[in-house]
Amino acid sequence: MSFSRGIPHPAQGFCGVLLILVAFVWPGAAFADSDPAAQANRLFVQAMQAIQKADQTYDPQEQAKFLMEADKLLSDIITRLPESPLAVQLVTNQFIGDFDYVAFQSRIRGLVCAEPQATGCFLHRIETMMPPLEYPIAGPRWDWLSLAVAHWHLGDRGRVKPIIAPFVMALRRSAPPAEGSQDLFLGRALALTGEPDLALRITRSIADCSTRIYNLTDIAEALVWQGEGTRATAVAEEAADYARANACAWELGLVAQALLRVGDEGRARTLFLNTVEEQFSRFKERRGTCCPPELAVAAGDLGDVNLALGLLRTVQEESPWTVPQVLGKLGARGEKTLTLTFADQIADMELKAETYVELIGASLKAGDRRQADLVSTRLDGMLKGADKSPLVLIQRARADRLLFKDQRWRPRFQQALDQSDREGQARRDVAVPFLAALVEIETGRAMLE
Repeated sequence: MSFSRGIPHPAQGFCGVLLILVAFVWPGAAFADSDPAAQANRLFVQAMQAIQKADQTYDPQEQAKFLMEADKLLSDIITRLPESPLAVQLVTNQFIGDFDYVAFQSRIRGLVCAEPQATGCFLHRIETMMPPLEYPIAGPRWDWLSLAVAHWHLGDRGRVKPIIAPFVMALRRSAPPAEGSQDLFLGRALALTGEPDLALRITRSIADCSTRIYNLTDIAEALVWQGEGTRATAVAEEAADYARANACAWELGLVAQALLRVGDEGRARTLFLNTVEEQFSRFKERRGTCCPPELAVAAGDLGDVNLALGLLRTVQEESPWTVPQVLGKLGARGEKTLTLTFADQIADMELKAETYVELIGASLKAGDRRQADLVSTRLDGMLKGADKSPLVLIQRARADRLLFKDQRWRPRFQQALDQSDREGQARRDVAVPFLAALVEIETGRAMLE
């Protein structure tokens, strides 16, 4: 470049001359910005100053403005100066002095709680309940996979793949187990977040009969919800073919459910009854456990009241999750007295509340508002004491959404979260039901069953 191009045009005025003078007096000054590390350091200092300003104000709008400014500056370091040491530290979540970038990102996400009853705020608060992921990831975690599904349907879809991808890689790195110890939720999570092809590839590499059939039928169910009926039918048929070719036993009950969901009720009923007959035959021969709990759920799906309740009584103690599912399915077919009597006798309060909600939904499906209101009164009776369980409160929120189809569930959901915070129940078994309830309330669909 010729020297003449460096001479300022008169229109540039004194500032241009000053820049030239500075360059001659301090040769490094004109090129300081070319050093990525120096630029990153300057942006980082500006970000820390913005965070300090946020900490020094009581005005939530001002605080949010300064935090967003800091977030933009830190993002600029990563995107525009990736070769700088600071960018490496931020991307790898290292502490920089006493600054924790992971905690800062959580604080940014927490800005959604400017509206405490917003869905985004509920999601953020539930995430703070969950134990952090430990790296390297050894196996799937149903709480984090549930969070990914919730974000897909309700929040920031950009967060879904970063959550699920490490679990996919962990599964690929692990040796195939001899038995069905692989997690049942990864395939369903992928199917529910728009990745049925990947879910099927992973599922088809699983040799264990129960895990493979579970995954195939879950994927078929997700496809039905997404309006892909033809493909759902093909996956259900694949499950049936695999079960037949590999002499799967009780898993045929799951296949029957899948066939029922895709509209083949006659074949589903025949397959299910044959499966139950075989299971009872084995029970008489071996005098062992009668039947897998999944068959009780399938019986409820097919509306065989006596068989469903009979199977439920044999499996409910070891598999309490079957109770609300079976009773809800029977209630939707018009069984009022038997199901409510069964529910009233449940000792576990949280399980009883969940069952009542399933019966409320079932009554509404059957067009019986009076029965729904009767069960709702039973649920209200569980909330009269001062010591309210967060999980009972969350069931009340679900019921409010079913009964009123408006936003009055939100104060109850917030109350449940507040109660959980007071009790310090930062456990996975609290976070996951909250996520499941939130997704069902907002979408009308179940999450990870």
